[in-house]
Amino acid sequence: MSKYSRRLGRTLAVAVAGAVALAGCASAEGSDDNGSSGTTTTAYGILGDQGDGGTPVSGGTVSFASYAPVTSLDPTVTQPAGATGGTEMAAVYDVLMRYDTQSKDFQPQLAKSFDESADHLTWTLELRDNVTFSDGTPLDANAVVASIDRYNQRRGANSQVYTQMVQSNVAQDPSTVVFTLKQPWRTFPAMLAYGHGMIVAPASQQGDKFTPIGAGPFTVVSLQPQQELQLKARADYWGGAPNLEGLKFVAIAGEQPKVDALKTDGVDMIYLRNAQTVNAAKAEFPGYIETTSMSMVGQLNGAPGRPAADPRVRQAIAYAVDPEVLNQRVRAGEGMPGTDMFQPWSEWFGDVSGVSPDAAKAKELLDQAKADGFDGKLTYVGVNDPDAQQLALAVQAQMNSVGFDVALEYTSSITDMVKRLYIDRNFDMSYGAYSIADVAPEIRLYSSLSSTSTNNILSYKNPQMDELLSKVLSAPDETAKRAAIVDIQKLVNTDQPFLSWGAGANYVAWSPDVYRANPTVDGIILFDKAFKSN
Repeated sequence: MSKYSRRLGRTLAVAVAGAVALAGCASAEGSDDNGSSGTTTTAYGILGDQGDGGTPVSGGTVSFASYAPVTSLDPTVTQPAGATGGTEMAAVYDVLMRYDTQSKDFQPQLAKSFDESADHLTWTLELRDNVTFSDGTPLDANAVVASIDRYNQRRGANSQVYTQMVQSNVAQDPSTVVFTLKQPWRTFPAMLAYGHGMIVAPASQQGDKFTPIGAGPFTVVSLQPQQELQLKARADYWGGAPNLEGLKFVAIAGEQPKVDALKTDGVDMIYLRNAQTVNAAKAEFPGYIETTSMSMVGQLNGAPGRPAADPRVRQAIAYAVDPEVLNQRVRAGEGMPGTDMFQPWSEWFGDVSGVSPDAAKAKELLDQAKADGFDGKLTYVGVNDPDAQQLALAVQAQMNSVGFDVALEYTSSITDMVKRLYIDRNFDMSYGAYSIADVAPEIRLYSSLSSTSTNNILSYKNPQMDELLSKVLSAPDETAKRAAIVDIQKLVNTDQPFLSWGAGANYVAWSPDVYRANPTVDGIILFDKAFKSN
């Protein structure tokens, strides 16, 4: 596989996550409090009084209509998030750590323990005994180190925050890995619940060929890229043979067809991101909801020579576009619009809000830029689908009303849009999603805004932002982290490197006969204990 192909595969997942603006919100207890926009205010947790199903039943296959069907099961190529292949890869590789939504902390999964030193700079990972990959080779400390090193070398998602914070990871003995940090990081275990914690077997990479060999509860039967993935249960899984015989991930275009398929028993589980379908499905089916901040953002290319290189142009756009207008025109009023990076439902909401839309102020700033030679023209790039077109038209109308001259261009597919934004960087303005969960928000904040991050497509490089991101990463407690995030909001209000248009919710809905699907971070679902009732 070429370097270009690997990079395109990685960035595809990032843009897929931003292709649809989302809605919905959160309380870990699963309470439901509908606001004026009709969205749930539950941050994350299981919805529906389903119970645990009693004694597990053996057999059966769960079929899952995922959000973005996978093209590869290599964690360095496919974004390890629930919407973009994380659930599929966790089924094959398992994860070293998982997030427990009830205790609100990270707990060992494939690992046996993970302990922090008194000076907060050393973390010691102990592995479970006698764990093997599906090819029969041992999952030992050397395999863990080799997998993590491979992940970083190939620039898997979040690898740059890892290399920024971690000085070394060393196999101390066959069952122990020692991680030495460059600075304290209380939520470092979160990294091992994502792609870094999906350990691939040493035999997986043979030259340019990758074979998905993991220590998870399932193995691959067949993969038809972007169409169907079939997995079968491992009898020798370290946690005991799964109750299910297998998993089948299928592609269904459109969210309403997914809901219809779940209603008619065509599938057992579905992944939803659109406000209207999320709100409809959570009222009818049990499932897992996860609200994320900055689920709908305007991307501005601040590279030299681009209109958004002028901070006055960025600020004018921020004041011109009203997220509530986008919500009404594009989401039928069911989204969670707002310019706050973290809205009041979030643990990280502070005492500083985002900018308030102000057409007069937008025109004033734009006129200043025009007086210095800016012609008011810029190009907005979107995907050629109805949702994206409605969003583009709504943005165009608001910007043109204050004096911009916005041209719309549409790519034929998300893949083409990814290439244009993340590879070619050929855009003035577009849309996306940072989708930052309350759990370890620093990971995606760093990825989106750090000067050194390749996922930062804004051409935004600000030493002050880098310093604030470092403070968030090493905050000694929640109060200090919140204060640093508030300072980031202040800087964003001044610089406007991107535009926050709203929060959103992801909802994994399942049939009432599916039990013990276990959510972890970022909408990733674990199936090692799941079963279907008769």
